[in-house]
Amino acid sequence: MKTQKKTIPEFKSEQEEREFWATNDTSEFIDWENTQRAIFPDLKPTMKTISLRLPETMLNRLKVLANERDVPYQSLMKMFLKERIDREYEPKQGKM
Repeated sequence: MKTQKKTIPEFKSEQEEREFWATNDTSEFIDWENTQRAIFPDLKPTMKTISLRLPETMLNRLKVLANERDVPYQSLMKMFLKERIDREYEPKQGKM
């Protein structure tokens, strides 16, 4: 016998929704047995502008590398950061 699920409230902001889901169990609102995978082809990640101080020599070397790859240096920097972050999050193999 299936139990009646609660209705998800309308949220005024993403922050309000985050706070709601941080304190509520989704199983009370969503029938996880009958879900389908959602595809969002036009979804773009939220970007945040930051200020970053780099030594000039490092920035110049980054620009040379970017020029060799024919990409903007900011894009190359994001690629390098992503690669390193992904590597750091990989499970440590053989370490216990």
